[in-house]
Formats: sequence, C-alpha cells, structure tokens
Amino acid sequence: MVRSGPRAGPSRPEFWRSPLRGPWLTGLLGLGLLGGVSLLFVTGLLSYAAYNPGVAAVNDQTPDKGWLGFYLFTWPTSPSWLYRVNQGVHVVLGIVLVPVLLAKLWSVIPRLFAWPPILSVSHAIERLSLLLLVGGAGFVFATGILNVQLHYIFPGSFYTLHFYGAWVFMGAFAVHAAFRLPRALRAVRAGGRVQPAAGSDEAAGLVSPNPAPATISRRGALGLVGAGSLVLFVVTAGQSVGGGWRRTALLAPHGQDPGPGPNGFQINKTAASVGIRPSDIGTGWRLTVRGAGRQVVLTRDELLALPQSEAALPIACVEGWSTPDQLWSGVCLSDLAALVGSGTDTPQVLVESVQRTGSFRSAVVAANQARDRRSLLALRVNGAELSADHGYPARVIVPAAPGVHNTKWVTRLTFGAPS
Repeated sequence: MVRSGPRAGPSRPEFWRSPLRGPWLTGLLGLGLLGGVSLLFVTGLLSYAAYNPGVAAVNDQTPDKGWLGFYLFTWPTSPSWLYRVNQGVHVVLGIVLVPVLLAKLWSVIPRLFAWPPILSVSHAIERLSLLLLVGGAGFVFATGILNVQLHYIFPGSFYTLHFYGAWVFMGAFAVHAAFRLPRALRAVRAGGRVQPAAGSDEAAGLVSPNPAPATISRRGALGLVGAGSLVLFVVTAGQSVGGGWRRTALLAPHGQDPGPGPNGFQINKTAASVGIRPSDIGTGWRLTVRGAGRQVVLTRDELLALPQSEAALPIACVEGWSTPDQLWSGVCLSDLAALVGSGTDTPQVLVESVQRTGSFRSAVVAANQARDRRSLLALRVNGAELSADHGYPARVIVPAAPGVHNTKWVTRLTFGAPS
C-alpha cells in the first residue's frame, strides 16, 4: 500500500481537535490584522521619515536602503505634536495587536503542518510567504516590544533591524493577503454559527474531523482576544499620553521620572548613564557655533544675554513615551545661525553633544526645522534652569522631531554641515 502522508503527528488532521478553529474565526482575525498591521506599517514608515534620513548620514543608521526609501520626504515642524501622535499610535497599536496575532497563528496552525507541504508552484509561493510571514511577524513584534522596554539586546542597530524586518514582513503579508483575502471575506459573510464539513474546500484545512467538546463559543473566544487587547491598551497607552496618565502604563519602563518641579518630566537617559562628568557641563563649558566661514564661542551667560524666545513643545521618543508640552526658553537656532553669517536662509545644522557613550551623540537638524522660530537652543524649561538630566547647560528642542534629535548637553553647532 502506498502511504499518502504521515500516519502520526501534527500533519494528521485528527491531531488538531479544537472545535473553535474554522474559516469564520480565522477570517475575522485576519481582517482585523489586515487593518491593524497596515496602519502599523504606515506609521512605522512615517516614524522613519521623521528621522530625516535623507538629510545626513549621522541621522540614518540604515545602510543601503536604496529603493526602500522611495517615500522619504522632509519631515514638517507643524503641528508640533505630529511625531508624538504618530509614534504613540505606532507603539500602542503594535502592543494591542499582540493577542490578535497570537490568536491568528493559533487558528491556522494546522495549515502550517499540512501534508503534502507543496502541491503546485503557486502553493509553493504561498508556503514561502507563510514562512516569511510568521518569522517576520515574530521578529518585528519582538524587536519592537524589546525596544519599548529599553532592552537594547539586538545584534546591531534597532533601527536597521526593525526597518528591514518590517519590509520582509510586509512583503510576505501582502502576498498572503492576495491569496487569502477573498476566502476570508466569503467566510465572514457566511457567518460562524455552523462550521463547514471537515475536509471540504470551505473548511480550508482548519476544521477538525474529530473535534473535542467545546468549552467556549467562537464568539466567546473572539471576545477574549478583544479583552486581552483592551487590557494591553489600558496598561500601555498612558506612556504616550504622558503626564499623570503615565501612572496607568503598568507595562512601560519605570524609574525614569525625575520627580516634581519644573524639570519633573520623563527622561530617557540620565547624564551619568552616558558618561557626562561635572567638569563637562561646569563653569568651563563653552558653546562653539560655526558657519559661513565664521566661528563664535559663547559662555552660558553670553547665551542668556542674547534675545530669548519661548516655545511650548512636547518630547516624544521612538519607544512610544512622550511628555505633554513643556515651556522651553532659549535662543532660536536661526538667531545663532545669523551670528555666523547665515542670514535669514538658515541651513541645516549639525548638533554635537559632550555625551561620551551611547548612540545619537550628534544629530542633524534639517533646514526647515532650523528656520522654525520654535526651534531653540534651550537654556531653561518651565521657568527654571535645565537639570543635568534634561541637558544642562543647553539642549536643542525642535517641534515635531523625534526625541533623539533634541540633543542634550550641546557643545557645538555647525550650520551648513554637509549631507
């Protein structure tokens, strides 16, 4: 007798006995992921564009992106909360989708062990897309969650790994959706009260021929998935809202709140953690401003003697946390550009820090950002001097920019820095 397939193990349909699996449940979960992952991908692309990777190599840690960067554009400065909202949606949505993703993988696991594994060329393409889809989803979601938790344990730059991982995942996702979307729509329209017969085309290899007794309905299972996502939203979203709501973000990293007072808002890295010594920011600190063949060296008192401006701006980081607007005061970057002969046509500026360790010791502020009168070399916040952890003696603050571009402990500004 010729065996048509394995006689034992997960490749046998009888191995999977859950009465819940079926095209209706899988279709609903798939449609939910189609909308959620699409929005996740768009906000992720926008987040990458916000780093202005086309401005200068110092802003971009993703080599050889080539045509994958076709969509990049100059990131605007208005509204000032643009990056805060975009990144908040990206991070919170990514976490909220975890129960949906796990439920979807559970619902289709019999198909991952289908026998024979390949039936045709189109089937082979679909199977390959499944391998990239499942692997890519695990990689992208895992690296994103680790980054949110500030666990930088990646074998390389998070930005590079997450960027390429997202493109691989979305390529496989698009192929899978092209194959499965019509079937999912038909299954959802048919309703889920009656399962199709096991082995039929409508069952799609998901319905068990020997189901165990049900302990929950399919709608009940869907409700549990939704409840899990809701709980994750409640214990995550507060870090993006900021302020008092941060206390509700039970899953967000804690221990970085500097306490009450004018400087009492969220920080990412303390001065000590990046090697800032008291002598680096003490009385010997000087700011060097270069541009148009000229150079000016200023003390902090001399900076305070220049015309001061104010701007109410938030800080938002790639990890998803943000602060409400803080009132910053200092010298406009465009005024500092004028000191070295750049005039009204303020060019981009390379901002360098005295920071000794870690990434983003420098960043390039794009020309449109440097010209915005809300872009400051901030010396004070909320009426008080900057604390050491918030960048004393001076930091850059730019509207709608990622937090890492709001460089702290600034020591040099070079206007017209080459790309």
